[in-house]
Amino acid sequence: MHTDSLNVVYFDKDTSFDSLFPKRIQGLSERHWTPLEIARKSCEYLSVPNSKVLDIGSGVGKFCITAGFYGPETLFYGVEQRKDLYNIAEGVKNTLDLQNVNFIHKNITELDFGRFDSFYFFNSFYENIKPDLAIDTKIEATAELYSYYTDYVREQLDQRPSGTRLVTYHGSLKQVPTSYKLIDNSYNYALKMWMRE
Repeated sequence: MHTDSLNVVYFDKDTSFDSLFPKRIQGLSERHWTPLEIARKSCEYLSVPNSKVLDIGSGVGKFCITAGFYGPETLFYGVEQRKDLYNIAEGVKNTLDLQNVNFIHKNITELDFGRFDSFYFFNSFYENIKPDLAIDTKIEATAELYSYYTDYVREQLDQRPSGTRLVTYHGSLKQVPTSYKLIDNSYNYALKMWMRE
């Protein structure tokens, strides 16, 4: 952890971190962005020196930036299809000067999962079945897309090698391949740690 960094003040509590974002984004934090405590605990499991972790649907980058701060020897990548959220994530990453954090502006189906060693997934497709809870109306949201994205990610995860680590937060068990073994379950069953057998 970069404890000698002036940035440590932002990782004290969620409101401190969220102050890095525009007001509209701050208002979405409680529902849509990973809480600092969850990101720290996930980082403990996912941080392996020199490994690459992908956040599937990274939004404004709160998970990657927090995990990158606490796990400086691990490379964290976030993929996000909304250009405005990607731009915000890039801006905050640059403000905090985190060299081990990178963001990718793409749809998840355009990304090769084989480039990564571990994965973090905060149910980023949920807005397709609950559009009234969506971040915005800039992208198409349908139940068909929920199924399509869920099936795609499950298939990609199933193709990863034995020992692949996965963390899900507020996810459905249907989103995780049966080839993954549950290692830990906490925060009232919301946070789960998995490993590919």
